[in-house]
Amino acid sequence: MRIRPLQDRVLVSRIQEQEKTAGGIIIPDSAKEKPAEGKILAVGKGKILEDGSTRKPEVKVGDRVLFSKYGGTDITVDGEQLLIMREDDILGVVQE
Repeated sequence: MRIRPLQDRVLVSRIQEQEKTAGGIIIPDSAKEKPAEGKILAVGKGKILEDGSTRKPEVKVGDRVLFSKYGGTDITVDGEQLLIMREDDILGVVQE
């Protein structure tokens, strides 16, 4: 299945957090929080402004991004957990 986000929405795959701490302690699933970092899989055409013009998204497919903890809507596509969120929910792009 393929998903094409509309307007200023993006499709994000969460990047999994570490299973162990730096000291070697294994973190149980019940103590883990959902990661707030992900990779952009698809991007919509952009936000439609009041004058009818479209503002292109600042992010692109393949960008690693940080997003708000409660941002986006969880969906499952072909057994994979993904998020659809507005570009406004993205806090920043991780520069490597």
